[in-house]
Amino acid sequence: MTRSIRGAGSLFLTLLLTLFLTMFLTVTLAVAQDRPEEGGRELQVWSGGGRSVPGGTKDTSVWNAGVSYGWILTAPHGPGFLDGRFELAVDAVPAFVIFQPANTAYGGGVNPVGLKWIFATRGHVAPYLELSGGTLFTTHEVPAGTSTINFTSGAVLGLYFFGKHAWSVDVRYMHISNAGLTVPNPGVNTVQVRLGFGKFFGKK
Repeated sequence: MTRSIRGAGSLFLTLLLTLFLTMFLTVTLAVAQDRPEEGGRELQVWSGGGRSVPGGTKDTSVWNAGVSYGWILTAPHGPGFLDGRFELAVDAVPAFVIFQPANTAYGGGVNPVGLKWIFATRGHVAPYLELSGGTLFTTHEVPAGTSTINFTSGAVLGLYFFGKHAWSVDVRYMHISNAGLTVPNPGVNTVQVRLGFGKFFGKK
């Protein structure tokens, strides 16, 4: 059973890496722009890490890296300072490392749900909010004694810095748990800092 799960995890990671390369090839066919606009897209590579916080398993640290692809679905709208654009994004996470007291677990996953609100500003900096969710497959049980298959959910507060490319920095709260696949299910709550580098592309 464990071998089959690990085999499926290896296949899953291979598919994620293929998706990663495909997205980068797509970049060469797009017309670049500096800022998000309705009908445009975003491609970003990112890396981040953090530490566990109260409410779950203690003494756990995480590091992850991946690629994000998003679609800007709306023009700026909303009242006053809430004026912004809505983006739907997908994260492929081919590298996810969990440092826990019992062992170090390696894995990967995908976050198919990324709901992002990018505030419409006129300057070179724009704040954003995001809610995300996905799955995580690891070589060891996370936390130890639970499951190698987990689900992730998170809330994010960040900033974009626009120029020739778009940089981002954010703070994110991520919850990792197996949603009752095994008992007990203590989960892991982390606060992470993520740095991103990418580009926004206009519609063709």
